[in-house]
Amino acid sequence: MGDFTSVPILDYELIRRGEKETFLGQLRDAFVNVGFCYLKNPPVDKDVTNKLIELVPQFFSLPLEKKDKIRMLNSPYFLGYNRLGSEITKGSVDHREQCDFGTTFESIWKEGGPDYLRLWGEPQWPEEEDLPGFKATFTTYQNQLEALSFEFLRLLAESLLIQPGAVDRFFDPRIQHRSKIIKYPEFDPAKGDQGVGAHFDGGFLTFLLQVSLQPGLQVQNLKGDWIDAPPLPDTLVVNIGKGLEAATKGVARATSHRVLSPPNGTGPRYSMPFFQSISQSVRVGDVSLYEGELPKEIAEMVNARGSLGPTDSVNFSEYGKTESGVAQLIGRIKSHPDVGKRHYPARYREIFGDAEPAIGVYG
Repeated sequence: MGDFTSVPILDYELIRRGEKETFLGQLRDAFVNVGFCYLKNPPVDKDVTNKLIELVPQFFSLPLEKKDKIRMLNSPYFLGYNRLGSEITKGSVDHREQCDFGTTFESIWKEGGPDYLRLWGEPQWPEEEDLPGFKATFTTYQNQLEALSFEFLRLLAESLLIQPGAVDRFFDPRIQHRSKIIKYPEFDPAKGDQGVGAHFDGGFLTFLLQVSLQPGLQVQNLKGDWIDAPPLPDTLVVNIGKGLEAATKGVARATSHRVLSPPNGTGPRYSMPFFQSISQSVRVGDVSLYEGELPKEIAEMVNARGSLGPTDSVNFSEYGKTESGVAQLIGRIKSHPDVGKRHYPARYREIFGDAEPAIGVYG
């Protein structure tokens, strides 16, 4: 197959209609050759989704002092609100405002334990009186996305001819998945068009709801060209993280992507990604989803895919070299150095040394 020029659309109705083999073929092609797809008609309650589409802009319209009550800076779990311009990608400030959440999880970290175990813990939520129904609706959505993430992963594994049950070794009985809500203001010439800079996702799978109609998401193909992935009705955008790329030895490939600020006059862009986590203690480089040689059909597809050209993303290179939790923690500290400096000073110094990265440039 030649290089991709668009993001494929997979319709979950094929599964509902009993056309699983057709779906699996499309899924295999999408994640060997592109690393991204639209999932149309996903098994997610539309009433819940529609309610969140109403609530997300309302969250960002809250007074700053109410949002600041749940600032990420207060959380060793990197969960909470970040003002505009508080996040860093590839050394540059991202022009976005956001709030990170997670599925329900009580921290298991004990003093003196591995620092990466401290990364999971209780989310911060806006007060119910400030945003009625938000916590309950968002929790329901996260629970539905968690179920979808495991179902989709099983389908993906089957499409890639991975042995049944092989993915189970990457998950613990108790695990925390992460999600966030994001507002990208309109383009400001003084601050550039970096909504979020080019990056890879960690973990296994990401499911993105593009809440509003503004374009901006772009995916980088093998040649290094940027391909638009505009919002489409009744879809989630699904992509591979570096953890799954490492676990499949590069068969399923994490793809570089970015978001550009929406054009002037179009209003802010809102989006809501859900990130499927894996066990914090697993060393992905030591556990392959394939035993022995690749199946012939899969090997032929990988060989036909061609080599990756220049990419603008370099993050999460630690996957395959150390514990998953360490890779995630390093990624979090690089993105939010102020939080890392407060809660993980030793790891912060290990990453940055005596340098002082830019923090909260316009926040």
